[in-house]
Amino acid sequence: MYCNYCGKVIQDDAAVCAYCGVRVGASVARKRLARPRHGRKVAGVCLGFAEYFDIDVTLVRLIWLITIIMSGVGLIPYIIAWIVMPEEPLLLPQPAGAQHATNP
Repeated sequence: MYCNYCGKVIQDDAAVCAYCGVRVGASVARKRLARPRHGRKVAGVCLGFAEYFDIDVTLVRLIWLITIIMSGVGLIPYIIAWIVMPEEPLLLPQPAGAQHATNP
């Protein structure tokens, strides 16, 4: 996939261009705060906040890590968010024989 703004090749599942930082047109921000099932490192808290606020997940992880290292205060909110934030619903694959209903 190519970025529409800088023209560089980016990953197919990228939400933000790694080169220019512009949001890719096909992706849409989350409507509710939830911990995603795919792409998370520990519990998905940082990824959930990044998708909800439409910012880069690396930036959120870096800010959270600096907060934990500098003051130690960031660990308690992370654990609370881990407990309170719901997990993204599990999407089951459609059965092989099923077809989509279409309106004429």
